[in-house]
Amino acid sequence: MADLLIKNARLAGSGARVDVRISGERIARVEPAGTLKAAEAGAEVVDARGNLLTPPLIDSHVHLDTALTAGEPRYNASGTLFEGIAVWSERKKDLTRADVKERARTALQWEVSQGVGFVRTHVDVCDPELTALQALLELKEEVAPWVELEIVAFPQEGVLAYEGGRDLLEEALRLGADCVGGIPHYELTREDGVASIEIIFRLAEKYDRKVDIHCDEIDDEQSRFLESVAAQAIRSGLGPRVTASHTTAMGSYNGAYSYKLTGFLRRAGLNIVANPLVNLNLQGRFDAYPKRRGLTQVKELLAAGVNVSFGHDDILDPWYPLGRGSLLQVAHMGVHACQLSGRQELYEAFAMVSERAARTLALGADYGLAPGRPADLVLWAAPDEVTALRLEATALLVLHRGQVVARTTPGRTTFAGGGVTEDITFQL
Repeated sequence: MADLLIKNARLAGSGARVDVRISGERIARVEPAGTLKAAEAGAEVVDARGNLLTPPLIDSHVHLDTALTAGEPRYNASGTLFEGIAVWSERKKDLTRADVKERARTALQWEVSQGVGFVRTHVDVCDPELTALQALLELKEEVAPWVELEIVAFPQEGVLAYEGGRDLLEEALRLGADCVGGIPHYELTREDGVASIEIIFRLAEKYDRKVDIHCDEIDDEQSRFLESVAAQAIRSGLGPRVTASHTTAMGSYNGAYSYKLTGFLRRAGLNIVANPLVNLNLQGRFDAYPKRRGLTQVKELLAAGVNVSFGHDDILDPWYPLGRGSLLQVAHMGVHACQLSGRQELYEAFAMVSERAARTLALGADYGLAPGRPADLVLWAAPDEVTALRLEATALLVLHRGQVVARTTPGRTTFAGGGVTEDITFQL
C-alpha cells in the first residue's frame, strides 16, 4: 500500500492548516502546512487547498435490511410508525439473502461516498429464518475493506409480543450480531416492556455485547421505558455501552420528570440517538394543532452532559419515502428541528454525526485524526464544519484504512444574468 500526503488541509476542530502523511493503514504524521515534502512521503500527493479534513462521519442508527423497499408491496399511506411496521411485515415474507445484500450494499455505497466510514445497522430478527441477519453478517465481511459495519439484532415485532422472539434474539447473538436490540413500547403491556428490557440486558451480559434499544418511539407522554433502560445500565455497569434510540416520548414529558430522568441518564453514562429526518416525519401524526416536533430533548440532554448523536434511520423504506444516505442532510435537519443555531451548537451538530457518534459506537482509539490512528479520513469541499453543514458539502475524498474508497468532483455553476457570465460559488 503506497503512502499518501495530504497537504494544506484545515484540521477539524482547530481549523489549523496541516500536512498529513499516511503510511499504510495508519496516520503517520500531522504537521503544520508546508512542513512535509512530497519526496518524504514517497507517494501520491493531494493538495487540499485549505479544505476541511475530518475523521469519517458515523451513522449511529440505520436500517439497511429495509432500505430501498419503499412501495413494496405498498406505500405507507398514513405515514405512521405502526403502518410502516405492518407494511414491512408483508415485505419481509419475500426476503432473500441476495435481495437484502443488494439493497444494503447500494445504501452503504451512497453513505460512504458522502463521507461515512462506520455504520451501525439494526436488522429485524422477528423472522424464523433470520434471512436478513444472515445476509448482513455476510455483507459485513464483504464490505470490510471500505466501511466498518456493526449489526444490532432488532426484534421489530417485540421480544415477547412476537412468538419465539426471545429465542430468535439469542440465536442472532450466537450467529454474530454485535449488539442486542429491543422495542419495549411495542410489547403487549408495560409489564412486558419492562421484562423485555431485563431480557435484553441479561443477554448482553451473557454474550458480552453492546445494547441499542428502540425506546419510547411514540408521542405518548406515558411511555417511560427510558427510565428502565437507565436503571439497567446503572445496575449492570454497562452504561457507556448502552444506547437508547429515538426516545421521542421525551419530547412530551413534563419539566419535573424530565429533570429527574436526565439526572439518571447522566449517571448511567448511556447514549441517546435521535433521527431528525424520520422522527419529524413519523411523529405528531395523531396531533391536532399545535403539532409536536416528534424529537427527544436534544438541546437539553446535550446541556446536561448526556452524549447524543444523530442517525439516518431509514432510507427509502416503509417508514421514510425519501433519503439519500447523507448524514450532513441529517445534521442540517437536526439544526433546524432542535434549534441548534448558536455558533458553537452548529459545531456540536457536526460532532453528532462524527465524534459523538464515535462515542456511541465506543470506537475509542480507532477514531480520530492523530498520528497512530487508522487512516480513516474525509476531505470536504468546505473550509470548516459549519460551512460543510450549510452547503451539505461534497466529500471530495474518502479514505478507509489508508485506501481511497470514493472521490467526487463538485458540480460547476455558471451565472449568465445581466449580460455577465461568470462561475459562482456558494461559499463566502
